[in-house]
Amino acid sequence: MSKQTLSFQAEVAQLLKLVTHSLYSNPDIFLRELVSNASDACDKLRFEGLNKAELYEDAPNLEVRVSFDKAAKTLTITDNGIGLSQIEAVEHLGTIAKSGTRDFMAKLSGDQKNDAQLIGQFGVGFYSGFIVADKITVESRRAGLPAAEGVRWTSAGTGDFEVETIERAERGTSVILHLKDDASEYLNTWKLKSIISKYSDHISLPILMRKEEWKEGENDQPGEMVTSDEWETVNQAAALWTRAKKDITPEQYDEFYKQISYDSQAPLASTHNRVEGATEYTQLLFIPAKAPMDLFNRDKAAGVKLYVKRVFIMDDAQALLPTYLRFVKGVVDSSDLPLNVSRELLQESRAVKAIREGCTKRVLSMIEDLATNEPDKFASFYAEFGAVLKEGLGEDFANRERLAKLLRFASSTTDTVSVGFADYKARMKEGQDAIYYITADTQAAGKNSPQLEIFRKKGIEVLLMTDRVDEWALNYLNEFDGTPLQSVAKGAVDLGKLQDEDEKKAAEEAQTQFKPMLDRLKEALKDKASDVRATTRLVDSPACLVVQEGDMSTQLARMLKQAGQAAPEVKPILEINAQHPLVKKLEGSDHFDDLAHILFDQALLAEGGLPDDPSAYVKRVNALLV
Repeated sequence: MSKQTLSFQAEVAQLLKLVTHSLYSNPDIFLRELVSNASDACDKLRFEGLNKAELYEDAPNLEVRVSFDKAAKTLTITDNGIGLSQIEAVEHLGTIAKSGTRDFMAKLSGDQKNDAQLIGQFGVGFYSGFIVADKITVESRRAGLPAAEGVRWTSAGTGDFEVETIERAERGTSVILHLKDDASEYLNTWKLKSIISKYSDHISLPILMRKEEWKEGENDQPGEMVTSDEWETVNQAAALWTRAKKDITPEQYDEFYKQISYDSQAPLASTHNRVEGATEYTQLLFIPAKAPMDLFNRDKAAGVKLYVKRVFIMDDAQALLPTYLRFVKGVVDSSDLPLNVSRELLQESRAVKAIREGCTKRVLSMIEDLATNEPDKFASFYAEFGAVLKEGLGEDFANRERLAKLLRFASSTTDTVSVGFADYKARMKEGQDAIYYITADTQAAGKNSPQLEIFRKKGIEVLLMTDRVDEWALNYLNEFDGTPLQSVAKGAVDLGKLQDEDEKKAAEEAQTQFKPMLDRLKEALKDKASDVRATTRLVDSPACLVVQEGDMSTQLARMLKQAGQAAPEVKPILEINAQHPLVKKLEGSDHFDDLAHILFDQALLAEGGLPDDPSAYVKRVNALLV
């Protein structure tokens, strides 16, 4: 067909403007991205070739070649992978799926070095070539198509591109960069080899470059290095995870992590193991240093990369790790799974179940090692991922005890999120038979809650749980190492041996002595409170709200409603401090009902809630102030 000129998708044009004008802080990344794309094309051929061996044509050995022409000022990256048809060239090089550019633009922080690291994350790595090139030509032929159906795609990175049909005998793709005048450093073998060694050494395919040799000068002319017709492999050409650990440097692990995660920072921890037995597989897993912005999106595809006998099968193999470990990055290479494994088969496979259990245990061991041997790193990990780790209490029964030992909280005696259940137990008061905790919207709200007053008076530590997931997670954890967990905001306060007989007797007498007033309060608040009772838990405050043991807290109900989710109507119990002057004023007051409602609403405000009718609350308070 004749040559066609087509316009870029608007988002691509926006991205190209950004690439050509802004992202210069680390220009070397263009080669990383283009070599990675070439490797992916070869992986795709491997996968499609499982059922169609004819796609390999007469070139069964997959490889990537990097070459340059100083006279023409071009740098070419060639692969013999799956290749592109003309339709695919237009679709893949002229548009970005799923509005990748909008997401990319939204991530920009102003730190250009980190911004450049984001290029590959949104599937737009090809366009990084325009960092160093003022024109890119792509010549390709899809495996299985005749030589006459090759395609040439050309663009100067402005508003449009050209496509035309060409003859191409070789399967695969050549990306030809017409370098800018200030990018001549990439017409240098040593420079290109150093970039490949840094960013692409782990790629399992051979990356080839022409050998250089010294040519003596003639007639007293100086000698020079010239390229020969012989090609040499310039990377290890073996998947990183297949190599012995002793042969891999920490820097190589870090670069591999950055390549698969699109993270600019080194990982916090890693583990590399070959597992043998009934199920054989290799795992190379990483814990990031920072949480991604979408960490709490449980619907987002997440998981490790799955290979079978070093053949790439899929990204985001969710079946290989539980959802609460969705922050883990890495690779699993199985020797037992079939090469045509699907996501559906992954859910049913016994081998996958064994791999999932093994990977889960290995990740938990990494975290435990941080907690035991590297407390500063563990604190950093917990600040980023502690909340999602708690989801495991409800998802992973087999590892519930291990997870419980890793949880950390602030408490009524410390503001730092550093108290584990074992730490708490070690300093429990003599006679204390429960681990006490409170859930709250914020640490300050929990620490200053009226429900903690009796505990402060008696010097009893209370754990402060302020993550949104806490109350849900603790439904699955009733005790720790034989000691029950008890919310101070649920049920009647019972301090057991820590409460002396005189206090118990005073509480019983108050319940009897103030019964007429309690009955009046119940009637006045029948639409708000399920019960009203005297309590010994309050010292300085007149009232507080609690719920029945086993009921949803008012805090969780509020949180669900704010998130637009259905939540049962919670009618809390109003507990009053019969010795408080405000409560004593209730008896015989001409404003009993108004005071009752104010008492309830103030108790609601104290725990972070809002009155159902704020204007009515204000009117009642104003009337009493006049």
